[in-house]
Amino acid sequence: MPFSDYKTALVTGASSGIGAAIVERFRRENIEVHAIARSGDALKALAERTKCIAHVIDVTDRAALAQLASTIPFDILVNNAGVDRPKKFLDADEEDIDLLVDVNLRAVLHICRLIVPGMVARDRGHVINISSIAGNYNFGGNSTYHAVKAGVAMLSNQLRLDAFGKRVRVTEICPGRVATEIFNHVHGNDSSVRERFIDGFELPQAADIAEAIAFAIAAPVAVNIGHMEITPTLQVMGGLQTARPQASETEEPKR
Repeated sequence: MPFSDYKTALVTGASSGIGAAIVERFRRENIEVHAIARSGDALKALAERTKCIAHVIDVTDRAALAQLASTIPFDILVNNAGVDRPKKFLDADEEDIDLLVDVNLRAVLHICRLIVPGMVARDRGHVINISSIAGNYNFGGNSTYHAVKAGVAMLSNQLRLDAFGKRVRVTEICPGRVATEIFNHVHGNDSSVRERFIDGFELPQAADIAEAIAFAIAAPVAVNIGHMEITPTLQVMGGLQTARPQASETEEPKR
């Protein structure tokens, strides 16, 4: 279903990075975009620049989301809001687990609950879930994030089953490393973070992810692009490591 058949969109985590790029891309198609984020100043600047409709809402605020969903029939839903607290699960904090589950998974479930039934009733709609390669591959030190993103991946598959027989499409976008501010949000806002994760690398930009989403939405109604992994050309997933067993503290050292 081309863009011309869609009129309204809801984008979460819209104040910066990939979310802001998606808002900008949709506005170029004259979509009425409702942009959600917690950062009021950044959202106001985005609204002034793009003429989107700003809503300063935390995605965990179910009452505010329900009010918005009850007043506007959204044709496109982009679940983009997310947080991270990189830790091995052995070192995980209770608060970090709750935060990642609440924002990255529970909020996505509730937003879909509020919006997707209307799409099914109207026989028209497209859900875009911004997940991560972390939902499909393992890399060290981020166990809770892996778990919640895997949940988003399964939800994306299940939504298509639940909406079977209706023209409601679901696309899961799984970015690898992208040149956005997310690394500063997660690791601290200093120059060493940018040097570690961005400077010197050839990385996709937020606008590249937005263009991939536009490609999926602009496909004919008979085409559902269900899953995209978007990574730098010079990034790969996987690898094999084998560790030698460590000697126990009571074991006598070999001489």
